[in-house]
Amino acid sequence: MEQQADYIQRIEIKGLWGRFNIQWDLRPDVNILSGINGVGKTTILNRSVGYLEQLSGDIQLSGEMKSDAKNGVHLFFDNPEATYIPYDVIRSYDRPLIMGDFTARMADKNVKSELDWQLYLLQRRYLDYQVNIGNKMIEMLSSNDEEQRSKAATLSLAKRRFQDMIDELFSYTRKKIDRRRNDIAFYQDGELLFPYKLSSGEKQMLVILLTVLVQDNSHCVLFMDEPEASLHIEWQQKLISMIRELNPNVQIILTTHSPAVIMEGWLDAVTEVSDISTEADGFRLTPNINC
Repeated sequence: MEQQADYIQRIEIKGLWGRFNIQWDLRPDVNILSGINGVGKTTILNRSVGYLEQLSGDIQLSGEMKSDAKNGVHLFFDNPEATYIPYDVIRSYDRPLIMGDFTARMADKNVKSELDWQLYLLQRRYLDYQVNIGNKMIEMLSSNDEEQRSKAATLSLAKRRFQDMIDELFSYTRKKIDRRRNDIAFYQDGELLFPYKLSSGEKQMLVILLTVLVQDNSHCVLFMDEPEASLHIEWQQKLISMIRELNPNVQIILTTHSPAVIMEGWLDAVTEVSDISTEADGFRLTPNINC
């Protein structure tokens, strides 16, 4: 029987580029990987995500996590009996969709970039999230337990807090979420505006916070590769705290070059790649242009 983990306890990678071994002990809340360009931050993130992708591909495990012999990756969960953990991945880069991106183009003519595609998929998850919240509220209101009925209204607090956060962040361009709609849309100076018309930074922040909201307070992992890209420095400073407020149970694993991301009390969560790397066969840890 499959069991879900609450968080990743340790990441091990043997033979990174055939030269280094990685051993990274993780915190259950926030983990920030830092280092100069080319030292392997993105590679470590990608290898870890690839391992979890294999787990979600009907690979059955029991007991201690088995290593991926192909690329030397080995992830340990907090519960040795756990076989999987839900996760989301947010990339910092954005690019126009090419002709080969047929599925995305057919989904919506407004989907023209990677961020647009992520927003399209998140809109669908957002609708499912609202249906689930509504069903939970009905169940609690129908309960004979007075305490359960009194807690029903609290189920919508996270959604309202998300909307308040976005309104506050976008206030400098006079955008406000239309709270009467079931999808995400905005009003700007009386004109209806859909997410595809937002700036790159606004799209990036919306993707991050909406991803965390629809996790619905569950234990899961959020991987982010240099999320500060396109974000105003004040948004970078608030980023981790806002994520943790929307879902206190999410484990954050991110790479960054930005001091602003760690300024709000997260210095202790920073790990340098050089501190979790050991040399193999006499090699020294030096930048690799293929990271």
